[in-house]
Amino acid sequence: MSPALDLKTPAANFQTTTTNGVVTSLKHKQKPRSDGFSTLSVHVGSDPDPSTGAVIPSISLSTTYAQSAPGHHKGFEYSRSDNPNRNALERMLASIEKGGEEALALGSGSAATGVVVQALGSGAHVLCVNDVYGGTYRYLKRVASEIQSLEVTLLDLERVDEDTIRENIRENTKLIWLESPTNPTLKLMDVSRIAQIAHSHPSQPLLLVDNTFLSPFYSSPLLLGADVVLHSLTKYVNGHSDVVMGALILPPSPPSSKARAFRDKLRFLQNATGAVPSPYDSWLAQRGAKTLGLRMRQHGLNALKIAKVLRSHPLVEEVMYPGLESVNREKYELAWRSLSVHARKWIDEDVLLRDLHSTTHSHSNSNSEPPEGGFPFSGMISFRLPSHAHAVAFLTSTRLFTLAESLGGVESLAEHPASMTHSGIPKEEREALGITDGLVRLSVGIEDVADLVEDVREALEVAQRVQVV
Repeated sequence: MSPALDLKTPAANFQTTTTNGVVTSLKHKQKPRSDGFSTLSVHVGSDPDPSTGAVIPSISLSTTYAQSAPGHHKGFEYSRSDNPNRNALERMLASIEKGGEEALALGSGSAATGVVVQALGSGAHVLCVNDVYGGTYRYLKRVASEIQSLEVTLLDLERVDEDTIRENIRENTKLIWLESPTNPTLKLMDVSRIAQIAHSHPSQPLLLVDNTFLSPFYSSPLLLGADVVLHSLTKYVNGHSDVVMGALILPPSPPSSKARAFRDKLRFLQNATGAVPSPYDSWLAQRGAKTLGLRMRQHGLNALKIAKVLRSHPLVEEVMYPGLESVNREKYELAWRSLSVHARKWIDEDVLLRDLHSTTHSHSNSNSEPPEGGFPFSGMISFRLPSHAHAVAFLTSTRLFTLAESLGGVESLAEHPASMTHSGIPKEEREALGITDGLVRLSVGIEDVADLVEDVREALEVAQRVQVV
């Protein structure tokens, strides 16, 4: 095992090593610290190697670990059960997903979905937002429904009232599944409201929030009342389109609670099913996450700019970006309330103050009121063109937006949900959800925004010349 990743408590010499490698004495009580988002993502799980001083943890590729006596080891015995790199990644994830205490890294976002649903047991009922990621829909409706007799109710949890939600929670409802924003129409859920409904219902279902679209930077669902947060780390957290991985993050829970039993079952299934990431992928994801805060800021700034450009173009029928001020004032205010503390602090202290100096942009500096003119809200945009032909013309005419599935990498991507990520959903259901043939989804990268704007405008000009018969 790499000494840099030894997670044991320091020996009883009352000395420890700080994140800059300096050995300090613990005789004097240290002041409690509350480090910021990027400080945590850079340092947690990445202590310098005490034997060499290496500031980057090494990769522990060993599948097995020596024992001093039968059953006596240093915390690691077999790499499927525990691995130093995976453990370090999990520590970091639990620190940046605010409200988290424990994280479980898995082989993909779909593996994380599978482990959650398996933990519910047979004959359970899940209440799920209707506009859900295609892979989640596929697992719930075509895998778990057949293998473990899972019952699924799909509901528009953005619009329905409290009574409707309560009416759809059954005696065997074990879980409410949210995405907020949803993929691809960016519906927004009031997580705190739904958490209150779930936890006050006699069935007391757990609440899961897929936080992939916003990442731990823009949203903290655990602080809003969620019991589990799911991420496809493939997307924003890793951020470089070179790792497939998922994760579950859970808050503290009393030892005898339903939430603790569920958490223990998840950890058991992580090991028992073998749905774990490799040490190298864990190392890559932790490296990627170190710049998550920086990247999410730029993703958001670029996306807000492009959303405004799309809204002003005559060919575009609708723009879906919750941080864009729109006719739906209620949704805009919900997006503002949904922001994490650190994201809102950055917007208030940096983005809005800078705008005030350069434009007539106004903001009351009140935490309760969103600013006029919009605010960064991650890097995902969907927009609607008149037809399939217009969408194809746009998608095949971009220079910087690569036509590809997935999202959240440093590079900009564009896709056609109806024929790509959501093609597995029946056409009638897709169209009822607003996933029409003219819908385009953008994952806005961190390139120079002027270049991205030019690319979008030129592709729209090509699409505008399409003649639909």
